[in-house]
Amino acid sequence: MSSLFIVLFGLVGFTFGWFVYSKFIAEKIYRLDSNYVTPAHKFEDGIDYVPTNKFVLWGSHFTAVAGAAPIVGPAIAVYWGWLPALLWVTFGSIFFAGVHDFGALWASNRHDAKSIGALSESIVGQRVRAVLMIIIFLLLVLVNAMFATIIADEMVVYPESVFPAWAAIPVAIAVGVLIRKKINLLAISVIGVAILYYTIYIGSTMPLALPGDVFGLGERGDWIILLYVYAGIASMLPVWLLLQPRDYINGAQLVVGLFVLYTAVIITTPDVAAPMFNDVAEGTPPIFPILFVTIACGALSGFHGIVSSGTSAKQLNNEKDARFVGYLGALGEGSLALITITAVTGSLYASSVAGGWDAIYPTFTGGPSAGGFIAGGALLISEGWGISLAFAQTMLAVMVVLFAGTTMDAGLRLTRYIIQEWGNIYQISPLKNNYISTTVAVGACLMLAFGVSNGNYPGDGGTLIWPVFGATNQILASMTLIVLSVYLLKLGRPAKNLIIPMCLILFMASWAGIWYVMDYVSKGQWILVLIQVAVMVSALFIILEAWSTVSKLVREDNEGNREGSASSSND
Repeated sequence: MSSLFIVLFGLVGFTFGWFVYSKFIAEKIYRLDSNYVTPAHKFEDGIDYVPTNKFVLWGSHFTAVAGAAPIVGPAIAVYWGWLPALLWVTFGSIFFAGVHDFGALWASNRHDAKSIGALSESIVGQRVRAVLMIIIFLLLVLVNAMFATIIADEMVVYPESVFPAWAAIPVAIAVGVLIRKKINLLAISVIGVAILYYTIYIGSTMPLALPGDVFGLGERGDWIILLYVYAGIASMLPVWLLLQPRDYINGAQLVVGLFVLYTAVIITTPDVAAPMFNDVAEGTPPIFPILFVTIACGALSGFHGIVSSGTSAKQLNNEKDARFVGYLGALGEGSLALITITAVTGSLYASSVAGGWDAIYPTFTGGPSAGGFIAGGALLISEGWGISLAFAQTMLAVMVVLFAGTTMDAGLRLTRYIIQEWGNIYQISPLKNNYISTTVAVGACLMLAFGVSNGNYPGDGGTLIWPVFGATNQILASMTLIVLSVYLLKLGRPAKNLIIPMCLILFMASWAGIWYVMDYVSKGQWILVLIQVAVMVSALFIILEAWSTVSKLVREDNEGNREGSASSSND
């Protein structure tokens, strides 16, 4: 079978999602109002609240949520076979992720750009806010720790990515300043992307490595420390100076990268080398429910709700832009997951290794992750476009590093917000301070990054963190859908388009969480056991509180109907 089938199946589904389903959700469920004054205008401060062009905001939002997760998850999940991964990415993006991301952005916009945690207090109750914030904090720490290990690993494996990855920072700052000065956006975009790709060319000919053991933690551990120094500084800068333009220009680069990859598939039309359903090795986790937490970003991700409500809602220029930013952002991430599936299952990648695809994927944990996307995608680009393999590999390695980096930027900023929110709630003055809250956030992330290990080198626990991240991520997504559903019910609007996906993903994520708790206990990974148990207990509490709120709404509605009937009878 040709890989074109995978591409066409996904893209046709995404087209339906954008032109049909998202339009229905926007008009009939969320009922967007172009005249509504957004928080970006209401509280404009030039730092966090900044009315932003929808194309710039889409780029910023897209790359903040995308990261490396829609690459890593699908690259692992194809071990069960390419069809389950394809179906979950396609239908998950249309009916789960798009509605979730779009909804979180819309609801936050209607509540003064409150975070999903603060939003839950307004909609469900004060106790829910306190508990949901625990889940959000744990997820952010997991995301930041895991992506730091991924970036560090790619910088060591692909030292050609080091120069362009760090060169992107001054490019982003320059772009931010020029956008601020209202210079033509198209010109800025073209020049910025051109410079980025020139740095990739330089990087492909000039691999860089750290000069020595800087912090005594080995090359990967030293990179993790340096990444957090950068992310801590970046998280305190105004969004328009680095975060927003970095995300935007990376988003533009991603669009170019996706175009190159998809056209390469059309040119080369490689066969699918992976099986539709794989005869997996003994000891492989069960496809149900583990598939649904292995592929989180790229199908559904609770992290997206944090970004939508935490940063993007503060930059929404017009409420109708929420569909473009939120729903189309989810489809963009789905398209990245889709091309990842194509790259790692194709015949070009399989033929590059003796023993073929089975040798590349001997076991569930023994196969590639982001490295598979880089290797398989580079072969596609080189074969289809006639570009040198070295340049193609550097291009995709930089893509992975930059996307993971932008997620770290946003993630650490959001972690700081949570800590400062706790400072305000519990009147702990030091936690309100930007520098102290950032230091606490960085410290928590470093403890997890170095506290979970496979025993090979400091900071090698990314593969162990990934499963608990996936389960926690999906549980948070279901919690966000619960909050949105209650809000819609309070407004008297239909909520089944959110309740149905919420029930499915809550069941799968809870099941997966229990499975992984048992697995981590057997391995003695007690930090991850504690995190997963804390998340699941917190989720159960939120479910009970939401049920209580909905039951109260039903009772009040029934009482109102009875009073109306009695009044009519008396009349």
